[in-house]
Amino acid sequence: MPRVAKGDAKPRGRMTAYAYFVQICREEHKKKHPEENVVFAEFSKKCAERWKTMSDKEKSRFHEMADKDKKRYDTEMLTYTPSKGEKVRGKKRKHMKDPNAPKRSLSAFFMFCKDERPKVKAAHPEYTVGDIAKELGKRWAEVEGPDKAKFEAQAEKDKARYDREMTEYKKKPKGVPAPVKGESEEDEEDEEDEEDE
Repeated sequence: MPRVAKGDAKPRGRMTAYAYFVQICREEHKKKHPEENVVFAEFSKKCAERWKTMSDKEKSRFHEMADKDKKRYDTEMLTYTPSKGEKVRGKKRKHMKDPNAPKRSLSAFFMFCKDERPKVKAAHPEYTVGDIAKELGKRWAEVEGPDKAKFEAQAEKDKARYDREMTEYKKKPKGVPAPVKGESEEDEEDEEDEEDE
């Protein structure tokens, strides 16, 4: 039986032709066998088998019911506005990343990949992106001792850089443009010296 929407509750979702068919089969079965407990998995299999053997003419009444329900749903959704606490289903909006935010730090594995990827590409030009990633993973698993420590040290250094830049970024008021790329630290120091004079 269809649920009745309460107040500003979200309209009941639309039903497919097959869902209407199963619903009617279940109602008919209950009328014929009121005391019988139905195991839904078995009942569902029987319905699916029956649905597959039905002709388009037999299915047409269920498709009409589904079309009618779709129109009902679309009409109700036109006037529906979700309440503040209700989560809206569907596509999530992509969070816009601030282009001025510092670039994230790389892990030791990604530092390793930066060095090794050109070697893998040169040795295996036929490899796809996925094949290259698998090969890099295998090679990383074999890296030990001082070689691995080198990449871990690079990752720590990059993490410190990211933390430092992020601290500075958070201090800046929103809407202030970042310095133009390519502007060196010396240029910034020169500007500070001019301000002091």
